[in-house]
Amino acid sequence: MTFAELGLSSKLLEAIETAGYTEPTPIQAGAIPPALAGKDVLGIAQTGTGKTASFTLPLIERLSRGRAKARMPRSLIIAPTRELAAQVAENFETYSKGQKLSMALLIGGVAFKPQEEILNKGADVLIATPGRLLDHFERGKLLMSGVQFLVVDEADRMLDMGFIPDLERIFKMVPPRRQVLFFSATMPKEIQSLVDRFLNDPERVEVARPATTSANIQQYLVKLGSNVAKDKRAALRAAMNRDGVKNGIIFANRKRDVDIVARSLQRHGFSASPIHGDLDQSSRMQTLADFKSGELRFLVASDVAARGLDIPNVSHVFNYDVPHHADDYVHRIGRTGRAGNTGESVTISTPADSKSLAAVLKLIQQDVPELALDGLETSPASDEDKPKSRRSSSRSKSRGEKSEKSETPAKAEAPAKIEAVKTEAKPVEPRAETPAPRKSADNSESSSRAPRKDKSRGRRSDPQDRPVVGFGDHVPDFMS
Repeated sequence: MTFAELGLSSKLLEAIETAGYTEPTPIQAGAIPPALAGKDVLGIAQTGTGKTASFTLPLIERLSRGRAKARMPRSLIIAPTRELAAQVAENFETYSKGQKLSMALLIGGVAFKPQEEILNKGADVLIATPGRLLDHFERGKLLMSGVQFLVVDEADRMLDMGFIPDLERIFKMVPPRRQVLFFSATMPKEIQSLVDRFLNDPERVEVARPATTSANIQQYLVKLGSNVAKDKRAALRAAMNRDGVKNGIIFANRKRDVDIVARSLQRHGFSASPIHGDLDQSSRMQTLADFKSGELRFLVASDVAARGLDIPNVSHVFNYDVPHHADDYVHRIGRTGRAGNTGESVTISTPADSKSLAAVLKLIQQDVPELALDGLETSPASDEDKPKSRRSSSRSKSRGEKSEKSETPAKAEAPAKIEAVKTEAKPVEPRAETPAPRKSADNSESSSRAPRKDKSRGRRSDPQDRPVVGFGDHVPDFMS
């Protein structure tokens, strides 16, 4: 099948040919015809199968007739992350060449005023993240009564990010008579509930079993015998140093680990930079631009980048951490092997990842072979353990336990110094004389409770229990 058989106009076919595409993917071939016919579409497909073109192409075709009014967009595309929204905007600009269509991108991390200026001129298509869209609406800068087409992309990711209440609110803001194109990689029950409530007899297009990995991706697993971070970083570098690794995206579960891994790779001479939600939008976009242009070889990312990165020539994906949610594994490795290319993924697993790894293997329903890395040493003890051992030794000493290191000459001098301090403290007579009669008068049980009374907060002991320390016979000059 060709794009010409899908019913697209000559201008669109010319833009598609200029972009380098010749044949539609299965999701495009299944979703574009009913979308052009004005029907609601429910598209379910694994990541990297061309879902973005499945809704941008019919949207451009239908928007080519008509004109937008100020503050009243004719169509709305909702994306969960800034990166995905920016990716959709790039696709729209690519395919709409030769068309007199205006586009507004509403994402966080940038100023409101430039976005408001575009809205005031009128936008045929509005591409937005849920939070920024609602911000503009609440400021009175946006009217939703003119929306004829509503597109929801990566709906399951919005579920993971807690955007379902915002989605429900947006659905109620747009007119009841509108066309909805709804796309998701998986269909949990919460997403199915949205479909049942807000889509009208949708055309269901499912080109692959939900949460399956692409056959173009060769998957490997590296199992380590310890949970030490230094061993994981060594395994990552060994996997990245193999033949055939041109570039890649490295995924970590936590933002802190993204920064640590990126700095470690930079110290070892790798061209790598981090990207996660705590970085400002300008630096995130610049990092992505450098990676796409080839100036940056490796991108160290959190799951905010697991969706929406449509970079055709990513050769490898490295999972520094096994994802906590099994579905994220599919989306992560889907960054490679796109547009018919082959790719490879390497996942590093430690004993602490046993449950997460089992969930991933159960989800993808296939065995992942282990990868042998040359020169990799996974010793149980490493420099990463030293801070922990110092903390544990200090705790054991505070509990009165003996440490093996206390027998070293450097540590043996400590008791002698303490004894010397004690002997020097003996001549201090006033504090030593007064408690003595009390100890002799009290029994052993009362003497054991005496320190607790001295340490109690907010209580003043009997004046006879301890001596009053004053200036003595010497009065300072400032008081005379």
